[in-house]
Amino acid sequence: MSRLADLALLPWVVALPLGGAVLSFVLRGRAQPVGIATAILTAAAGLLLAVQVGDGGVQRHLVGGWGAPLGIDLQADGLSALMVAMTAVVGLGVSVYGSAYFAGGHGDATHQRDYFWPLWLLLWTALNALFVTADVFNAYVTLELLGLSAVALVALAATPAALTGAMRYLLVGLLGSLLYLLGVGLLYGTATTLDFQQLAQAPLPGRVAAVALGAISAGLVLKTALFPFHFWLPPAHASAPAPVSAVLSALVVKASFYLLLRFWFFVAPELASALLANLLGLLGAAAVLWGGVRALTAERLKLVVAYSTVAQIGYLFLVFPLGLGQSEGLTAWSGAVLLVLAHATAKAAMFLSAGAILRASAHDGVSGIDGTAQALPVTTFAFALAGVSLIGLPPSGGFAAKWLLLNAALASGQWWWALVLIVGSLLAAAYTFRVLAHAFTRLPGDPPPCACPRRLEWSALALAGVALALGLVASDALDLLRVGTPVEGPVLMERVR
Repeated sequence: MSRLADLALLPWVVALPLGGAVLSFVLRGRAQPVGIATAILTAAAGLLLAVQVGDGGVQRHLVGGWGAPLGIDLQADGLSALMVAMTAVVGLGVSVYGSAYFAGGHGDATHQRDYFWPLWLLLWTALNALFVTADVFNAYVTLELLGLSAVALVALAATPAALTGAMRYLLVGLLGSLLYLLGVGLLYGTATTLDFQQLAQAPLPGRVAAVALGAISAGLVLKTALFPFHFWLPPAHASAPAPVSAVLSALVVKASFYLLLRFWFFVAPELASALLANLLGLLGAAAVLWGGVRALTAERLKLVVAYSTVAQIGYLFLVFPLGLGQSEGLTAWSGAVLLVLAHATAKAAMFLSAGAILRASAHDGVSGIDGTAQALPVTTFAFALAGVSLIGLPPSGGFAAKWLLLNAALASGQWWWALVLIVGSLLAAAYTFRVLAHAFTRLPGDPPPCACPRRLEWSALALAGVALALGLVASDALDLLRVGTPVEGPVLMERVR
């Protein structure tokens, strides 16, 4: 353990994917093996960083030896480490899947394969850099890098729907970035620092800080696709190639939510009035219900999964009324972060499963996937396991996360948020079982032979298994989350009667 504590892992979780992105672009003929090797090394560094933070506490690295406020600092606490570890697991699964998905015989395979790897590794670089950056301006830089690489990945399919979705995604992302940058400028003008820790300690004028954090929050809410600003998400996610859809839904929208947590829980929790917290919770509740209903009525499988993302994002925003200024804050905080992890793995598994079905049947109409369980039993099982976590059935990570949020709601007397959790879970069960009912409809005769590569099926199943297993190791994740946590108190696990 002493050797691990001495390793400077923080710069490596950024440098490894960045170097891989450059190499895969220069050596486009060898992009796939370079990408797979980079994914393995980056995932290993991310998981080791989580172990290092768990053993040694908050890690900080001064890039070039310069400290704040002049230099670029990298820092990882429990929240950062969990987000980097989540990206490592999902990123490795998506990379294995992508190595088979972009092999020959699937559309313009050569073009997509050559450009998928540098763009995907650049996006991974941006994610890791955002999670470990210690100042708000570098967070803006990584947000821009993340958005541009995500837009390019959406457009990779080169269909009219993909190009339209990518353009809408670009415009919304630019508006969100401008609002974020406006807020950062106001903060710097009053506090003369951009470091998260120094901002939290600086005496910020109430009115200026409120305007700055309001602009930052508005931009991040746009990027997170919270209802009613979700209009760009379903077209972009549903029209992109399957591995890209998985990355967008599982990881990209979590980056802006992560920054919202940083600002409202770390930098200025005192500015979060009950009115604002409940407004964010109300929008989250509307997202849960609206996204669930749209997923239930969607005709395309990828649209079902995309609208499910709108609903699942809504759950995350319940952390604001349940966590800010509440004695049960740590319970709500822990539940929301655990739900981020569970949703990332489960939703990636769902999109990868949908991609395998599309690859095998050349369409993803929900009413036309009858017999899928016969032809693709592993894929169907992966989709079902992912659904278990999204619904919140034990022993999945989704169950543990929703149980914590439910405890926080009832213990704080805010029972209406508990109703949202219950109704949302029923809607998730309805649209999941609707898909599975078609998949398990048996067709007469033997199932047609499926040319779907096994890596497509087994990588989806592996991620679904991780989503299920998260519930069994939730206590370990919560112990890591306590490192550098901004909220105090016990984690209530047995308050529901």
